[in-house]
Amino acid sequence: MSGGAEPVDFRSGIDWNQPWLAPLRVRGEPLCHPQADWRNALNEHALHSGMRNHRDLPICFVAQSDLPSGQGYEDFISATGQVPTRNNSHDFFNAQVWLAFPRIKAKLNALQAADIERQLIESGGVAAGHRGQLRDALTIFDESSALLVSSNASLFAALRAHDWGSVFIDRRNDFGRTCEVYLFGHALMEKLVAPYKGITAHAWLVEVDEDYFDLAEADRMAHVDGVIAGQLTAALRNRDYAPLPLMGIPGWSEAQDADFYADSSVFRSGRNRR
Repeated sequence: MSGGAEPVDFRSGIDWNQPWLAPLRVRGEPLCHPQADWRNALNEHALHSGMRNHRDLPICFVAQSDLPSGQGYEDFISATGQVPTRNNSHDFFNAQVWLAFPRIKAKLNALQAADIERQLIESGGVAAGHRGQLRDALTIFDESSALLVSSNASLFAALRAHDWGSVFIDRRNDFGRTCEVYLFGHALMEKLVAPYKGITAHAWLVEVDEDYFDLAEADRMAHVDGVIAGQLTAALRNRDYAPLPLMGIPGWSEAQDADFYADSSVFRSGRNRR
């Protein structure tokens, strides 16, 4: 878990009018009022929604000081259901993602905890000095992923091929109609408090039926939550993601003309991909 200390008023810098925060705004914006006890409010939401971890323990958000010295963050969540949460935007957004996609978060934690336990058993009780391929891939999902949902599989092929013109120009009108993007990685959300063109997500691709887009947003998010939680396994690797320059998403940045997408420092060629 990363993210440094910030002033108590970190919430004042969050612009809830930005399109990438729209799915979280109804619940998140009221917690940014200066007098709001946001951690307590998050726990009320968690209790009301019945959020639980993979051991069927209720999820709650606690102060960072509740994490015992020497105990790992993921291991603590697995064992107690308690999520250490500091007073900064990184952990604030992490809690928001827990509320928005609880089954994915619980599955990520379960896989992290199981891999930590496996490494301890294999090493005779000595903590591993590195995370390994699975935990690296899980951390990327948790910190830096975006969920790209579409009923058109050809969009996924174009994205993997880095065919940015096809993704963002030819299919521009598809966004919001036959495809949509949900941010999941809380480190991405933290970066987007001060957005810049080069922010790139690790996209997890979710194919859906056309009638998915007839659902209300809450139902769409719940569907995606369940589908992805079922997809994640110990076979996860970094190669399972596709790069997605977030400022290229239609409506997420201004002046998205041909010159904007011709910037090869952001919209990179896929020729050298392995």
